[in-house]
Amino acid sequence: MNKSSCELLLHYYPKVTDFEELRSTYIANCVLNNFLSYTVIMLNIVTIHAIRKTSSLPNTLKTLLLNLAVSDIAVGLLVQPFYTSLLVKWLQKNHPSCNTYMVFVITTSSFYQASFFGVVALSLDRFLAIHLHLRYQELVTHKRVVAVVVSIWLLSVFLPLMMVWAPLSVDIFLLIKFTLGVIGLLLTTVIYIRIYFAVRRLKNHFQALQVQQVAENSEIANFARLVKSAVGIFYVYITVLVCYAPHFISLVSLKINGPTIALHRFFLLSLVLVFLNSSLNPVIYCWKMRHIRQTLFNILRNVSCL
Repeated sequence: MNKSSCELLLHYYPKVTDFEELRSTYIANCVLNNFLSYTVIMLNIVTIHAIRKTSSLPNTLKTLLLNLAVSDIAVGLLVQPFYTSLLVKWLQKNHPSCNTYMVFVITTSSFYQASFFGVVALSLDRFLAIHLHLRYQELVTHKRVVAVVVSIWLLSVFLPLMMVWAPLSVDIFLLIKFTLGVIGLLLTTVIYIRIYFAVRRLKNHFQALQVQQVAENSEIANFARLVKSAVGIFYVYITVLVCYAPHFISLVSLKINGPTIALHRFFLLSLVLVFLNSSLNPVIYCWKMRHIRQTLFNILRNVSCL
């Protein structure tokens, strides 16, 4: 990594002179981060087990949900302990090396991007399930979904590693990261607008069929399940938007206004908010997806009976 890239990277993290003023922020972050690390690991382990045991979920949706849960649990196992180690060093007034920050950025970016792109893929999958309807199983196969998941991980890992291999300027990397984030958010927003109109159109269609007593109850029930699963993923998308937006705002503010105590404090707290997202995702699955919730209750019931 060249010297200029190192200096640009250090621009976003607290300096030694800031350590004393940010001490309370480090302590608060350390407590919150350790608590969230535990909840991320436990909630996602239980959710992964529940998803695998839910036989009523199609394999394509199950694969995408498991992919998102795996990326979330990796955050709790790898990224959050790494962040805690940085906080401890800052509390001890030790300045981590540029290479340490680089490894942290590569690790966090890889899993965050995998999680974010996983949400986009889930949203697209639910749109295709509603839009294609009867042709969905023919076009969206399990092998194709696995190929998409592998591509997501390759892109998520390859992009931050370019800073080491190229070496790619940190600013260029952040620009690419920000651009992909905006494109992903816009694409997902368009997807849910399309889902809304598709649901309205199909709902009117099924109501007309019911009036004529032609519709099959199984087809209507299947449509209702598709809509509920799409709504569940929509809540995941909104959660990602709320949790990630402050982090992007903090990066842009640090770049435009330069490092200040207030912006560094905002930047550090925004990281904890991003970590919170990995704890909220499994809660949303169980709250909005009835089949996963029932499986989870059955698992907990069996455990309590032991």
